[in-house]
Amino acid sequence: MARTGAGTAYRPERIVPQWLVTTCLAICVVGLLVSAYLTWETFSGGATLACPEGETINCAKVTESQWSKLFGIPVAPMGLLFFAAMAWLTRGAAFRRSGKGMDQLRLAAVGVGLAMVFYLVWAELFKIGAICLWCTVVHVLTFALFVVLIFGQIMIEPAPARVRYKDRVKG
Repeated sequence: MARTGAGTAYRPERIVPQWLVTTCLAICVVGLLVSAYLTWETFSGGATLACPEGETINCAKVTESQWSKLFGIPVAPMGLLFFAAMAWLTRGAAFRRSGKGMDQLRLAAVGVGLAMVFYLVWAELFKIGAICLWCTVVHVLTFALFVVLIFGQIMIEPAPARVRYKDRVKG
């Protein structure tokens, strides 16, 4: 929000479609929940993943593989941190702030998330030989967040000219 001077009100610097904030928040909340479940499964050591254990679809095979860690760090908590960061970066106030810096940070962050998704899908298909359904949900959510942010970025408009507070309030 920008300060417009004495006797005037704060105003948003940009007009952000409400669907953009709501959709991003919904995707991030679901992503947080699924990532939290995968993180819990990672650290509990249990094989209680609600996922079939077949030849092709096998969550335990994927989540217990060497590919489920990056630089020795399990990827499930990384997903949790990713969706928490994206929830913060896509809150309404973050969208309304003027300037390319926040936009670039948001798009760079979701780009890193998408690159991670491509890496993990590659590992599932070509190295592990199995697919984790819970992981696939996270992958789809990350891709959906990327698409929503790209389209949303196009639809954000500058706020109209400043309006003095006393001109907006009758009385």
